Amino acid sequence: MDRAVKIVLFSVIFLASQINCQEAILRISNGNTARDYCIVHNHSWTPLSETLDAALQYPLVNLTSTVLCNTSGVNPDLVNGKAVVVMWGDCDFTQKARVAQSLNATALLIASNKAMTTPTANDSEYAKVHIPLALMRYRDFLEAQQMFGDVMQAKLYAPPISKIDASIAVMLLIAIITIALGGYWSGTCERDRLNGVSGGGGEGKADSGELSLYSPLKVVFFVALMCGMLVLMYFFYSVLVYVIIVIFCLVSASALFSCFDAVLDLVGCGTVSFSIRSQNFSVRSIILAAVCITIAVVWGVYRNEDRWIWILQDLLGVAFCLNFMKTISLSNFKICVILLSLLLLYDVFFVFITPFFTKNGVSIMVQVALGPDASGEKTQGNMVEVPAEPQAPSEKLPVVMRVPRFSAWAQNLCMMQFSILGYGDIIVPGLLVAYCSRFDVWINSRRKVYFVSCCIAYFLGMILTFAVMLLSGMGQPALLYLVPFTLITCAVVAACRGEMRQFWAGTTYEVLDSSREPLLPEGRTDYSVGEKC
Repeated sequence: MDRAVKIVLFSVIFLASQINCQEAILRISNGNTARDYCIVHNHSWTPLSETLDAALQYPLVNLTSTVLCNTSGVNPDLVNGKAVVVMWGDCDFTQKARVAQSLNATALLIASNKAMTTPTANDSEYAKVHIPLALMRYRDFLEAQQMFGDVMQAKLYAPPISKIDASIAVMLLIAIITIALGGYWSGTCERDRLNGVSGGGGEGKADSGELSLYSPLKVVFFVALMCGMLVLMYFFYSVLVYVIIVIFCLVSASALFSCFDAVLDLVGCGTVSFSIRSQNFSVRSIILAAVCITIAVVWGVYRNEDRWIWILQDLLGVAFCLNFMKTISLSNFKICVILLSLLLLYDVFFVFITPFFTKNGVSIMVQVALGPDASGEKTQGNMVEVPAEPQAPSEKLPVVMRVPRFSAWAQNLCMMQFSILGYGDIIVPGLLVAYCSRFDVWINSRRKVYFVSCCIAYFLGMILTFAVMLLSGMGQPALLYLVPFTLITCAVVAACRGEMRQFWAGTTYEVLDSSREPLLPEGRTDYSVGEKC
């Protein structure tokens, strides 16, 4: 019984999450092959079948030599019982549809060389049209005619799009795996550092290539610098976007090299070295560098190819986030609280407050992340606009993970739809996760209680973020939910274990410009704090 109730409840939620869009699919075939094309219709005016099997099939007739504002020059026998394609222009959609109906046409497709907008008419005209009416790109029809010839069959259908898309689960998986791997990597590096110090042969923190944020003043300066950069990007986007793209290619290639090199070290892959003029070179490093540079260059060249380049962007993005979490360390929980709280205010201000000051009412954060001149599909209420011809792609900052919406078949035909998650929504909580992982090393926590607790808190925060996004129908500043979840969870765990003082104080080593004593003696092996899990 309980299982049946759960199934019914899930079905209701799933069906309620489905919405009817104005984009639809035109399937043209000749009996042997078929191809799908983007069309735009008005669901409230001329609704279409939701599935391909339920859609009726019509012979398709080419009447693009006319705009069909009247019946002159049209052979009724040629049109009778068939779907017709005519050109946009000279009269409104209603008149074209009524003329097509008078000729006993079964569907009307209007080919457009302009941007396709949702077909509309006066309310009194809606009841006069009884056949499916939709707009299609003229270039798509020419392509279909070249592929199929004059014998074409057409089906029109509009699959509903679900708000709950599989891309959300993929995005959540990417974020959780990145957070967990980055935190684990940081903890492993810290353990190696401590073991090296205790053995007398390791490198100090300053020599390990890692950077530590230990001063509240430096944290405030860092956040202020981020605010300034975001404002500069807003006003000088067209120039700075190329600078950011070049920097991303260089940094992400280096980060990818570090990740691959660490994996090969983990699996025990050896290397062969050779010398040229007293300089040693590693064959493995050379091959890895070539592979990583190639991936970054391919992304840089094809960065606007939406159909597949998102895979490389996400790969480089994950490597960038992992390397950032491993390289940048927060010295104590106090610094974590200050940094994450300031970045929470930063995120909320630039998402929710700045729309009141911008001319177009779009937040600075969204404008910078998606690009001020982003081409593609534009939506406003129930209206939709789709370009009729390929447009020069606008440059976008490589600062987000992108996963295509798998259930949006019709929308992806018209213009690829993506679910996105900013790198900052992974890196910022990731710095706290990395600190928790290092603290577990300092107290010799075999079960990694702080690291695991923080990862679970991040997961629950992401679930809440996506839930609010689906219910509200608008993008959310993820840090608004992630920061409280992770900070409060870590504080509660430390308080319950009686380790809040040590957790707040932090690092095991002396900061160069700090006069305080280290929290723990370096290289210690006893449980001075107390192992409780």
